[in-house]
Amino acid sequence: MSETLTQKNTAEFLAPVADYFKVLSEISRLQIVSCLKSGAMNVSEIGAATGLGQANLSKHLKLLTQAGILSREPQGVSVYYEISDPLIFELCELVCDRIYERMQEQAKQFKKLNSFSSTTE
Repeated sequence: MSETLTQKNTAEFLAPVADYFKVLSEISRLQIVSCLKSGAMNVSEIGAATGLGQANLSKHLKLLTQAGILSREPQGVSVYYEISDPLIFELCELVCDRIYERMQEQAKQFKKLNSFSSTTE
């Protein structure tokens, strides 16, 4: 095993990775990321798109910005937020595709069970 691979398996290396996924593990933050896929928005626009209240939205925007997922840019009296790294969408798409595949497989299994139980009744 290479030294680089060993280093990547250390708690010191994996802690920031875990923190990154913790930031993305909240539905409201995923909603914010999703609504910013089309481009930068100010707080009012994000609030309208997500239905989140001002205080709640501000808390999530701060966490996403601190994690480096979002960047913020003051423009006049507004602050606009945008995605810092568009790779976040590829990551989310990979996860969504995998979950969809699992759900499809579970549906097939359920259908088999359902057809089995109806033939035994």
